[in-house]
Amino acid sequence: MMLPPGLLISAPSSGAGKTTVMLGLLRALTRQGVQVQPFKTGPDYIDPAFHHAAAERASYNLDSWAMQPALLHALVDRAQGADLALAEGAMGLFDAVAHAGETATGASADIAALTGWPVVLVLDVSAQAQSAAATALGFATLQSDVTLAGVVLNQVASPRHEALVRNGLAQVDIPVLGALPRHKAITLPERHLGLVQASEHPHLETLLNTLGDIVAEHVDLAALLAAAGQTSQKPTLAETSRPPGQRIALAKDAAFSFVYPHLLDGWRAAGAELLPFSPLANQGPDDRADVCWLPGGYPELHAGQLAAAETFRQRLRAFATTRPVHGECGGYMAMGAGLVDKSGTRHRMAGLLGLETSYEHPKLHLGYRLATLRAALPGQEPGTRLRGHEFHYCSITAQPDAPLAKVVDANGDTVTETGSHRGHASGSFFHLIGEAHA
Repeated sequence: MMLPPGLLISAPSSGAGKTTVMLGLLRALTRQGVQVQPFKTGPDYIDPAFHHAAAERASYNLDSWAMQPALLHALVDRAQGADLALAEGAMGLFDAVAHAGETATGASADIAALTGWPVVLVLDVSAQAQSAAATALGFATLQSDVTLAGVVLNQVASPRHEALVRNGLAQVDIPVLGALPRHKAITLPERHLGLVQASEHPHLETLLNTLGDIVAEHVDLAALLAAAGQTSQKPTLAETSRPPGQRIALAKDAAFSFVYPHLLDGWRAAGAELLPFSPLANQGPDDRADVCWLPGGYPELHAGQLAAAETFRQRLRAFATTRPVHGECGGYMAMGAGLVDKSGTRHRMAGLLGLETSYEHPKLHLGYRLATLRAALPGQEPGTRLRGHEFHYCSITAQPDAPLAKVVDANGDTVTETGSHRGHASGSFFHLIGEAHA
């Protein structure tokens, strides 16, 4: 089956309005009956959930640094059956963690080149007019294997302002596909990890419909669809990844919500069964499971409720006496001895590990991670090299157990957050995306 054409929504930098344009396009096109398959470049949990809500199709991450090419192509194949593939970039189009010329830089431009999708560049023109053309021209010519389909102007102050910007872009033959005015309705709520989760937004449908209305009014949807480029298709094997067990008890609720869809799909494709449970509802892992997995999320926002969930704690501890339990980031914190919230109050956690964490004096920990396992992780042997990323604000005040892995960042510099393990319990701030490139 042929894949649909596609586009990549990007910008010169973060904060230009990529998510606004992406969500508006997804909702506007979906209302017109266009089946859109959304994607997100880079390691991001929040945006794909909004994509899913806007397009009614699961959104998948495409990450050239953390994913092997075979996995990238397998994920692009998820667009089969759709009318359009639409990807939202991360940061600026060419922003990366590796030097240009390397095959896995982590830049959104890598995905545009791999897929053949032309780029729609979102330009925040709130502080410029004709000079926007110079910016767009630079992005159009910097990399020969990346094509610029056109631009969408954002934060346009007036018809005169729009005319001035359009005039400059016409001089360099760059199409203007739309121009969004300044609008309070397109301000999205934020939290320390970015946008508030889609499931937490009190008026999500109203927001998405408003964004869809704005984009439908101010973007030439027909011209944008016509600018989509044919997707580069390569034969791929069925996507599978090594599951941590045959039956996986998976924590799933507002405190444990960050897990990549491609991992879960890969586990299922490999024959594993997922058995979800809610720690916030005081549930423990299903006793039929042979492994328990606690994903990341926001346990610090629910620390009091988790501390009071005695049934969850007892059943998790009983499970860990005979079977592996692994936690990523928020799940790792919940497996520890205690968590101090931003007010300085300590909350008792499950106690499978001696880890103590604190949000009293938050500090950002962010970046890609390459981990070489020193101990077994469910589904992975010692010595395995894994790629992923770390993104949190908590500090470690105690980590008495043995380190789980040797961890370095994208530059090869040592990272002190090694994770830890004790008995059948293991955890790390490192979020798994995939196995390392050969």
